[in-house]
Amino acid sequence: MLLIRGVVGETELTGTVYERGEEAPTFKGAPDEDAPYVWVCDEFYEVESGGSSLDLDGRAIRVAFESPMPRGFDTRDQAVDAGKEHVRTQFARVGIPPEEVTLDVEKVQQP
Repeated sequence: MLLIRGVVGETELTGTVYERGEEAPTFKGAPDEDAPYVWVCDEFYEVESGGSSLDLDGRAIRVAFESPMPRGFDTRDQAVDAGKEHVRTQFARVGIPPEEVTLDVEKVQQP
């Protein structure tokens, strides 16, 4: 399993690529279990009220979360590229330019 982490200041967003042979979570909307690589990560957006408070690079904002968007891929590279783009997009949704997001990919063992 690969963790794809985006960091801006003290704030992180981490998604997971489940690799061939690993068991991706199953829930409504999950991709076909035959997909060799599955990307899963939350989505969020800024709201004026409600949601959760988030300190983002020195400013306090409120965000609401959407259900995870699982996606299946044929290759590891496709899944990693989509994961990186997804993380950058989430930060862009709250006003952080993509070039300010530090990305990290870490291989971990599935528990």
